[in-house]
Amino acid sequence: MSASRLGVPLVRAMVLGVTAALLVTMGVVVGAVWQGRDHDSSAMSVSDIGFAQDMSAHHDQAILMSRTIGAVPGVAPQIRGVADRIVHTQTAETATMRGWLQWFDEPVTAPEPMSWMSGGDPHHEGTHHDESPRPMPGMASIDEIGSLSTLPPGEAEILFLQLMIRHHRGGMSMAQAAYNDERTGSATKDLALMMIGDQGDEIGLMTMLLAERGADPLPT
Repeated sequence: MSASRLGVPLVRAMVLGVTAALLVTMGVVVGAVWQGRDHDSSAMSVSDIGFAQDMSAHHDQAILMSRTIGAVPGVAPQIRGVADRIVHTQTAETATMRGWLQWFDEPVTAPEPMSWMSGGDPHHEGTHHDESPRPMPGMASIDEIGSLSTLPPGEAEILFLQLMIRHHRGGMSMAQAAYNDERTGSATKDLALMMIGDQGDEIGLMTMLLAERGADPLPT
C-alpha cells in the first residue's frame, strides 16, 4: 500500500514507532558502556536512578501532547515542526534513560517519584513518611491534554504552546537539580545539560510563536 493511501499521519506514526523501537535498543547499548563513561562506575546512583525514572515519565507526557497536537487538522506547519522535534528528541532521551535502567536492572517507574530531588532514595518506599509526595513540575492535567484534541486549531495551538512551555520549564528544573546533585554520575550530568540547552532553545521558539498569536505563557 502506498504512502498516499495510508495518509501522512499514519506514515508519521509508523516511522516514529520504528524509530522508538530502534532507540530502545540503542538505550540498552548505551547502558552497557556506562562503566567506561562514568568514572568506571558499575552502578547507577540514587540520583541517576531517580532522574532517569522521573524524567522518562515527564518526557512521556511531552511526547503525548506533541503527538496530540500533531494529529489536529489545520494546525500550522510551525507548530507541527515544534511538536515533531519534541517527539524525536524526547523519544531518544527516554530510550537512553530507560536503557540505562534496564541494563542495571532498575525499575522503570519510581516507587516514590521525585524523592531523589529531596535527598531520598527511590529504592525504598516510605523514605519520607512525614512529607507529601513532591509534585512533578510542569505537568499538564488530563483535562488540559484532552482539550488539545477538541479545541479549534488556533486555540489548540495556543494551549499547546502554553502547556509545553510550562512543561519544559519544569523539565529544566529537574535537569538542573540532577546536574547540581553531587551524587549524579557524569553520564547523567551530560544528558541533563543537553536537555537544559535543547529545552531552553525550544522555550525561546515557543514563546515567540505564542507572542505571534497574541497570548502569554501560563504562570509557573
